[in-house]
Amino acid sequence: MMTQIKIVLSRSQDTLLQDAIGAASLLVILLVALHMPGAY
Repeated sequence: MMTQIKIVLSRSQDTLLQDAIGAASLLVILLVALHMPGAY
């Protein structure tokens, strides 16, 4: 299991940062949307 994870991480090293940035931006969008007041 750990060997497979290491292999996957080594193969996707160049896109790992882009994926992390994308996940962080989705989290920020979600948090901002949850804190917006509702339009009643």
